[in-house]
Amino acid sequence: MQAEPGKDSGSREGKSHDAALLDAAKKGKEVDVRQYIKEGADVNAQDGSGRTPAMLATLGGHTEVVRILLEAGADVNIQADNLDNPYLYAGAEGLLDILKLTIEAGADTKRTNRFGGTALIPAAEHAHLDVIEYLLTGSNVDVNHVNNLGWTALMEAVVLGSGGEPHQRAVELLIRHGADVNIPDRDGVTALSHAQSRGFTEIARLLEQAGAKADSP
Repeated sequence: MQAEPGKDSGSREGKSHDAALLDAAKKGKEVDVRQYIKEGADVNAQDGSGRTPAMLATLGGHTEVVRILLEAGADVNIQADNLDNPYLYAGAEGLLDILKLTIEAGADTKRTNRFGGTALIPAAEHAHLDVIEYLLTGSNVDVNHVNNLGWTALMEAVVLGSGGEPHQRAVELLIRHGADVNIPDRDGVTALSHAQSRGFTEIARLLEQAGAKADSP
């Protein structure tokens, strides 16, 4: 049975608009994004890697395009094939303005990346202090979430951090907002033991001050 010409044409046109929206979002073309949305493009369309227009705009750091898409009803929680979404990626890369937009749009802070971590964990690893503070004060993210590697945000800040001032401040922020300093890694090693073995004396001091133990409790 032959498809109805009008229906088939409309389907092709919709897919064309979707592809155009994905491309415009990726390139940060605000005017084009608005136009394609107006013409009926699907704000939740996904490319071959499962990335939505909002995800592509986030990858490019195009804050205004993300805003336009979210205001048009884009689902901020859709995850790409690699499990990234705008919220998780913005947190990991320190894109505070985009992160705020995603939280305001209802981002699920319990969603996890391919390592099983929330946005807070990579933010702690990279010492994105403004992102850490915002997540801890402006969202309900779990400060003690443990990822697939067996690490909390605090553990990641110690194990993968430099031990310098930015990571010292990250540790301080996490402790101030309720991080459990005695959650060990999979091998039973605590954050304090890791800090001491790396010569991170200031971080070790902060942890001890917060009641950390050198061995798992």
